[in-house]
Amino acid sequence: MQQLKLAALDEEDLSVISAQVQDAVLKVGDIRYYPADRHLVLVMNRFAWDVTAAGSRASNERRRAALSFAQAGRPRAQNIRQDAKDAVLSLLAVNFVVSEEPAGRIDLVFAGGGTLSFDVECIEAQLADLGAAWATEHRPSHETD
Repeated sequence: MQQLKLAALDEEDLSVISAQVQDAVLKVGDIRYYPADRHLVLVMNRFAWDVTAAGSRASNERRRAALSFAQAGRPRAQNIRQDAKDAVLSLLAVNFVVSEEPAGRIDLVFAGGGTLSFDVECIEAQLADLGAAWATEHRPSHETD
């Protein structure tokens, strides 16, 4: 399977990236903000839903990936211990809230009630796999109402 590379320039594109990073796991220390460049980068182990959908349960994979946002304001964390660099977060969704189009706020929603929010002038996001995949026996599941 080829490595995934996606770009998002609008809300619809961002929803595709959100689906691809659902259930990704990362450490708090794997989140970096570069204020001079207004750039936010998260390095994660994403669950490869794109591979799993095409195959059997035996094809469950995780892949190292980077999710980055350009023109990002300083991130604000809620219910995330920023001093616990080895704490593991599970990413559930990437949401966009319009303020004054094309500007808005991006919310990274994590399991357990954590959120990382930042303002953007417009949506400029990229998701790219960084290397080889590895098999996992654990397939994320969610309770439905």
